[in-house]
Amino acid sequence: MPVQLVPTHQEPPSTQPEPLEDPHPSPKPVGHQGIRVDVEERPAWQGVGFIAIVLAVVLLGGAAALILTLNPVAIGAGVLLLLAAVVLASSVVVVQPGQTAVLQFFGRYSGTVRGTGMVWIRPLTRRRAVSTRVRNFETNVLKVNDRDGNPVDVAAIVVWQVADTAKAVFAVESYVHFIATQAEAALRHVAGAHPYDGPDTELTLRGSTDEVAAQLAQEVAARITIAGVEIIEVRISHLAYAPEIAQAMLQRQQAAAVVAARTRIVEGAVGMVELALDRLSERGIVDLDEERKAAMVSNLLVVLCGDSRATPVLNTGTLYQ
Repeated sequence: MPVQLVPTHQEPPSTQPEPLEDPHPSPKPVGHQGIRVDVEERPAWQGVGFIAIVLAVVLLGGAAALILTLNPVAIGAGVLLLLAAVVLASSVVVVQPGQTAVLQFFGRYSGTVRGTGMVWIRPLTRRRAVSTRVRNFETNVLKVNDRDGNPVDVAAIVVWQVADTAKAVFAVESYVHFIATQAEAALRHVAGAHPYDGPDTELTLRGSTDEVAAQLAQEVAARITIAGVEIIEVRISHLAYAPEIAQAMLQRQQAAAVVAARTRIVEGAVGMVELALDRLSERGIVDLDEERKAAMVSNLLVVLCGDSRATPVLNTGTLYQ
């Protein structure tokens, strides 16, 4: 007889909905931590170069004395001393002010020498000179569309200095070329985020040079931090409309200047007419009806707002003739 098993405890159905699978999964981003060279500058061992020179001379003298004895054992010892003197002498480097020496011991970074003068470093190390002096360069003249879509020619001067010599040497292939490329990319981004010209209350490339320069410096600094370089200053050195629209933009600027000047003239003329009518009414010099006031306002506005010089006409009759 078949036996049927009856469960004694049944799990209640889950009330939580299962997470929906994203039909368009986003690709995994590639972060900087996965590709960045993990190295930071640290001081290398260094000694006084003159001491190394004295020791090398002593070793050379001992090697010469042993070799001159013509004893095979002494000659072997003399050769070893000679090799030691050569290695010791080759470990002395001269570091000029504003220069550093990045050291590698059989491919491994062993430190940076920032001391100047004759320095004694670890023997058998490969050294690479890196300048820490302040340097600058000017980017190429780039054609960029501003925020309004107008093509403009822009260039900038970047003042920079190497801060971390280890990152400058090992983190990027060529830090000089890297800085130049990233500076142009930052210049394109900042120039495209602002209009060339606009109202005084708006941040523009032409009118807000200090603010734009500060944004540009921050943008460049954020891009080249991986190379161990710090930005001292960034300034726009060239800014103009592209030649194909320069004439049209010049006409637009002239028209805007004319409109602004006319607006200022009209505002001043209206104020002068209002002041004249108020003074005449307060002092009771003459009593004008609305028609005469309108005629007076019209005449004064023509005189004050006209381009040509007004020619006065004397009325020898009454006010209404």
